Amino acid sequence: MKLKSKGGREFIIREISTFDSEPLGQYFESLSDETLKRFGPHPLTKEFAVALCKRKHDSAIRFILSLVEKKYFVGYFILDFRIPKGLLDRYSEQGIDLSNGRNPMFAPCIADNYQNTGLASLAMPIIIKSAKDLGANSLVLMGGTQATNKRAVAFYKKFGFKHICEFKNEVLNYDMRLLLET
Repeated sequence: MKLKSKGGREFIIREISTFDSEPLGQYFESLSDETLKRFGPHPLTKEFAVALCKRKHDSAIRFILSLVEKKYFVGYFILDFRIPKGLLDRYSEQGIDLSNGRNPMFAPCIADNYQNTGLASLAMPIIIKSAKDLGANSLVLMGGTQATNKRAVAFYKKFGFKHICEFKNEVLNYDMRLLLET
């Protein structure tokens, strides 16, 4: 699907394919240390990109966002329907049952030069529609978001994500969830 930015640039958002390992690896390796430390779902390396693109069966749907004219990736999004026990338990403690397989985890990653440009906001309606089309009841942040990442927290709130609870690993994190209208 094509998207057009406020500046008139055209982007494409689509699911990753087996042919994306090289540009996905280049994208992962182009990210700054700051972006890398804020993304926790998996390593952002060329080697991992190759492994991702070779997977035949996965619980996740992965999207890339690319510039049309330059054909390189500027965004990466995950919807994963397999929720780990720790996340299920944290939500259960809040009276929220995520075990029905209809509450995928969501994780976005935008290239450093495109952060705060509105690009992720253009992609969100497509991600949300994809989740709804797959029968999702909600989107749950994969691993939460770091409390110190004020831009991310504001972004999620803008799209209707609600703060559910807090947890600490190396840093304080917020679990956040978006209820999807059906």
